[in-house]
Amino acid sequence: MLGTLPQLENPTNSGCAHRPTDPCDAGAVSQLRRSVVSTGDLTFDTVQTGDTSGTPVILLHGFPATSATWAEVLPALGEAGCWAVAPDQRGYSPGARPTDTEDYATDRLAADVIGLADALGIDTFHLVGHDWGASVAWVVAATRPDRVRSLTAVSVPHLGAYGRAVREDPEQRAMSAYYAEFRRTPDMAEVLLADDARRLREVYGDLPAGHVETYLQHLGEPGALDAALQWYRAMGSDLSTLPHVTVPTTFVWSDADAFIGPVAAAGCPEFVDGPFRYVELTGVSHWVPETRPHVVATEVLRHVSGR
Repeated sequence: MLGTLPQLENPTNSGCAHRPTDPCDAGAVSQLRRSVVSTGDLTFDTVQTGDTSGTPVILLHGFPATSATWAEVLPALGEAGCWAVAPDQRGYSPGARPTDTEDYATDRLAADVIGLADALGIDTFHLVGHDWGASVAWVVAATRPDRVRSLTAVSVPHLGAYGRAVREDPEQRAMSAYYAEFRRTPDMAEVLLADDARRLREVYGDLPAGHVETYLQHLGEPGALDAALQWYRAMGSDLSTLPHVTVPTTFVWSDADAFIGPVAAAGCPEFVDGPFRYVELTGVSHWVPETRPHVVATEVLRHVSGR
């Protein structure tokens, strides 16, 4: 039986700029634990919370972030009776960092999610993703509906809607122009990290400083950022032909997102054939899980509770 959603502090007053570097440190996230999970030749670092008998929820971070994206979402899920698992995904976990670009194709990233669930003994699960993690989550939900109980996608809409917007909407095309630079510049990691990571800091925009430093500490490790950029290099144009999603789905978009425009967001419902809920946040940037964790937790728990 699920408990009620605990009251979370308003994120604008939560002191995020001063949160500890390690998301498993003491304080609001004290119930989180680290665990290493092996899937074949790869080993993933995960952050987990809740009893393993609880309702399984898998949460996928985006770029340039880590599992710490969910540091303030996970406690709410655990307290509500969920077993929540947030991995550092392929390239982000040191034990899951292959060298070939083709090893980062999106279908392999999606297969990692199923492999992680298998390794943990999880049959079906609720799936949550932000940014690139949302892209992977859309693929998993579309291709493995037998494993996904529900999808909560944050910021990035169904890839069919996103791809169409890139092709047809000048605003979205301009917002996505950085993709080409990430793909074609071999030393992009060095460029982003130069001068105290000046250009990478620009990507984070108004993300609170504590989160930025957490991510920079991780991505500044040898090989980490270059591996994360492999996701862009391996990305195929076929993603925009992804099948419709049939599982219960919530899409959360914020109108101050610097990377995903309103045309892409508005097109999302056309690509979901199952129950669909759209949540639009006003005046919120791209960094929804970090700055509005209570919103994300509430929407996930709507699915978990069957509402």
